[in-house]
Amino acid sequence: MELLGVRLVGLNATTAHKVLLTIGLLVVLWLVRSAATAILGKVDASGDRASRVAFWTRQGVSLIVAACAVIGFVSIWFDNPAHLTTAVGLVSAGLAFALQKVVTSLAGYFVILRGSTFTVGDRITMGGVRGDVVALGFFQTTIMEMGEPPPVQDAEPAVWVHSRQFTGRIVTVTNSKIFDEPVYNYTRAFPFIWEEMHLPVAYRDDRRKAEQILLEAANKHAVDYDKLDPKMVARLEKDYRVRREDFTPRAYWRLTDNWLDVTVRFITHDHGTRGLKDAMSREVLAQLEENGIGIASSTFEITGLPEVKAKLSS
Repeated sequence: MELLGVRLVGLNATTAHKVLLTIGLLVVLWLVRSAATAILGKVDASGDRASRVAFWTRQGVSLIVAACAVIGFVSIWFDNPAHLTTAVGLVSAGLAFALQKVVTSLAGYFVILRGSTFTVGDRITMGGVRGDVVALGFFQTTIMEMGEPPPVQDAEPAVWVHSRQFTGRIVTVTNSKIFDEPVYNYTRAFPFIWEEMHLPVAYRDDRRKAEQILLEAANKHAVDYDKLDPKMVARLEKDYRVRREDFTPRAYWRLTDNWLDVTVRFITHDHGTRGLKDAMSREVLAQLEENGIGIASSTFEITGLPEVKAKLSS
């Protein structure tokens, strides 16, 4: 084939025809995907369940478009089975060497879907990043990062929010991480987490009253077992061996050299823990002050100094 009197090597009428067909195929698929996205965008996705349905519908559209693109590309360029076999061999060898991470990330995407590892809206820890999943792509997972509670503040990467609330950073993590590191899911199938509140009480104070104050605050704000859906409770007991006692707030004592460490353990929903513990802390502090119970500390207070006299010699 010639262009302006110059013969183009490797380009003939057949090749040009295939190029045009490929461009046409890509344009058609792009139009179909855009139309499907526009239709989904008009559907009311308010609510957790609706947003998940919309997300998985978009994922299905993307997979169908990608499959059609691959089938169309192969049909256009490799109509000869012998050529197809050679091309597949060459492509496989190239992928195995140059695109290991890409292939692994794509495989991780299908493992995530098939294994129900997590979905959009789940709160997870993946690749050292804590937060809520806002998007799941073929190669990367997008996470809205959240802070870390004080016991894990030294973990990498450093964050400045001292609780499980959003930092405002959007983090992308390759899907290949699921093969190298564990994925912690706060919300999948079991929508609760156990929390604890510690209170150091001096041995001279009324420790039983301190325990009562902690338990009353936990019973008021924690998940109420009696208000849970009986079907969900039955499923949790069957699948996760969760007993009724595990839902009920319970206090534990631990002896130390300086004070009695009273810990109340309770169960909360996967979101809103900081607000719940804030409300509990305010009530506990007010009750402690009302009952004359102090919070033990390792600090020292100097209440007086011996009299010092100085004499000047002449």
